[in-house]
Amino acid sequence: MKRSIALSAVLAVAGFTAAPAAFAGADNSHASSGTYVALGDSLAAGYQPGLGDDKDGGYVGGVYANLRDKYRGAKLVNLACSGETSTGMIADGRCTYPDGQSQLEAAVDLIRSQKGKVRLITLNIGANDVQRCVKGGAVDMPCVQAGLTAVARNLPQITTALRAAGGAQTQIVVLNYYNPFLAAWAAGNPQLAQLSTMLQGQLNVSISYAAKAADAKVADVATAFRSNDWSLQPNGLPTNVAMICGYTWMCSKGDIHANDMGYALMADTVTPLVHGPKRPAAPSVS
Repeated sequence: MKRSIALSAVLAVAGFTAAPAAFAGADNSHASSGTYVALGDSLAAGYQPGLGDDKDGGYVGGVYANLRDKYRGAKLVNLACSGETSTGMIADGRCTYPDGQSQLEAAVDLIRSQKGKVRLITLNIGANDVQRCVKGGAVDMPCVQAGLTAVARNLPQITTALRAAGGAQTQIVVLNYYNPFLAAWAAGNPQLAQLSTMLQGQLNVSISYAAKAADAKVADVATAFRSNDWSLQPNGLPTNVAMICGYTWMCSKGDIHANDMGYALMADTVTPLVHGPKRPAAPSVS
């Protein structure tokens, strides 16, 4: 039996709601053990409907817990901005940072000030460039193409700036995206669900290219959410649709954000890509 959801709720463009930016992080006096810098939009900010941002939670909190196991005393600085686009991350964004900086400028200054102590940077950005183009069960294709063009232009600039600031020793992991608009299938609009799959693929290709440009790793959230798996579950939902209904708020509240299980799955996708401190070479035996 198909899970029933209101079409208007599913197809509403629930933008990554803006919230004031803050240098959120866990207090820790052992700064020399390294820093984890989280960047991006509301997914990085840990947003959930009715609760707002949780910059020490979400997938970032899960990744941070793992990092502290590897680097004792590591601290978290989360500069993510709910509602941000790739263009706004570079300049004139939605959130306020010191001295009128953009999120990227604030991140670069922070990373440089740490002088090689930033162990990890995670980044997810780009969804807000295109998700606003889905309205009323239809896709504004010129809007989508403009958004994809912006992502393809901006993301390499962002990732290469972060790499230049952090140097070769800083790990950078860029997350791609699950597809919340698969929920349209359960609302009786399979055409939109199929089209959104194609557009999600284009967005994630741009993310992959940008990561490669900066020698960064890609956390394949799309695959973790089984985005291209249309096999039917016993309840009649395709697997990819069932994942969106189970791991995000899209089917229950018409909200694109991950729930606790979804954020945990995202963290589990990032965690295997993060390596611990290099062990000293074993002494040679002559």
